[in-house]
Amino acid sequence: MISQTLREARKFEETVEKTIPGAERPDFHLSTRVGWMNDPNGFSFYNGKYHMFYQYHPYDSHWGPMHWGHAVSDDLLHWEYLPAALAPDEIYDRDGCFSGSAIVLPDGRHLLMYTGVQKEKFKNGDSNAIQTQCLAVGDGVDYEKVENNPVLDTKDLPDGCSRSDFRDPKMWRKKDGTYCCVVGNRPADGSGQILLFTSRDGFAWSFKKVLAENKNRFGRMWECPDFFELDGKGVLLISPQDMLPQGFEYHNGNGTLCLIGSYDEDTDTFIEEKDQSIDYGIDFYAPQTVLAPDGRRIMIGWMQNWDTCNLHAPERAWLGQMSLPRELSVKNGKLCQKPLRELDALRSGRVEYRNVPVCGNISLEGIKGRKADMELSLRPKEKGDIYQKFAVRFAQDENYQTSLSFRPHEGILKIDRKFSGSRRAIIHQRRCLVSAPNAKKGELKVRIILDRFSVEVFVNDGEQVMTAVFYTDQTADGISFFADGTVSMDIVKYDLCR
Repeated sequence: MISQTLREARKFEETVEKTIPGAERPDFHLSTRVGWMNDPNGFSFYNGKYHMFYQYHPYDSHWGPMHWGHAVSDDLLHWEYLPAALAPDEIYDRDGCFSGSAIVLPDGRHLLMYTGVQKEKFKNGDSNAIQTQCLAVGDGVDYEKVENNPVLDTKDLPDGCSRSDFRDPKMWRKKDGTYCCVVGNRPADGSGQILLFTSRDGFAWSFKKVLAENKNRFGRMWECPDFFELDGKGVLLISPQDMLPQGFEYHNGNGTLCLIGSYDEDTDTFIEEKDQSIDYGIDFYAPQTVLAPDGRRIMIGWMQNWDTCNLHAPERAWLGQMSLPRELSVKNGKLCQKPLRELDALRSGRVEYRNVPVCGNISLEGIKGRKADMELSLRPKEKGDIYQKFAVRFAQDENYQTSLSFRPHEGILKIDRKFSGSRRAIIHQRRCLVSAPNAKKGELKVRIILDRFSVEVFVNDGEQVMTAVFYTDQTADGISFFADGTVSMDIVKYDLCR
């Protein structure tokens, strides 16, 4: 039975979507159908298609009462919108249907698990959000919330755990047919932790153990956990709030964290061995993964930053897009990310140059565009004569540009959008220390993917990634190169078109 609240949201999105021209959206990144988008939810493969749900406020391009938007795809690049899947229409979720996940049940139904939010109000006017975990079952289009919601609430939490910071369940099915779910929570020390719950049927859940503890190492509250096995390791993805930088590895604010270690499935014991950032750029948060039918572990994140997302013109009809899907692997104890291989099918118009000497500013015939895939390989023109700086500038005209620059003596790669047309004093720069051993010798490989309003930079075959959005006018489509010193550059560039 579809509620009136959900029916109204579906009617609104279907009507307003028609007013947003396709040229004003990204071309091959999923954007919100209308209004506002944040975290990816329910990333799953069901009935022959990839399903992506997302945090959604259809009525405004700013955050509001959370619904679940819904889209499907055959290849994770061409998306079809489906009607909104969930709306805040029950007492236990009346203030929002927050993030969650999806799995396929043995009987063929699609099971969603999400965080329901209900605010309790006090006599002094203050309020407190109570967060619980809830279920809905459906057929890939319509979903019905189960009668015994919420299935996890305050009574299921260990002593000292916050009932206000208890959210973002990520489910999976184990080899023995039972189910697990990790949920973000805040313990008594005020930092973050990841709780593990188990179930025999996916419907009745119970607390098993604390899977991982922050102990005030990485920010405070840990949001949006995802846990899986990959290349013989246990991998835990988390989005910590209120982080402090640790050299170049983490940035101030809300960021992303990957913990890699050993995992014993029989005892559900995860032992951390290494930690790292997932993305070193400006706009990437709350990633979620899916296991593709061919065995690839694929990740998508919200391509936005909480400290900048509400600084946009109120007349903008939409805000929010997802990152490019990324294939994950663990190599030498580190998480590596590569662009989804299906992207290669969108390539056309190959332009290639080899051993181009770059000294000062140069442009190259055929190298331009706002939907492009560029592979650059850099090295000093003369061995041992290391250049001071290299930069590639894109979305460029006489007024605007966004740049990626590299200083080999420091080993620092920087993304900079301060000249992209923004009129606000928001985050415009981020830097990462390139981990490749030859970086300080001036050797660097980057793959730069542009899609109208974004750039994603994959460094040295995905050892590090930097992501940023920008809203420069589409007429600014120039690409140029700069070097202080002399760089020998190889470049292969393709146009990307759906």
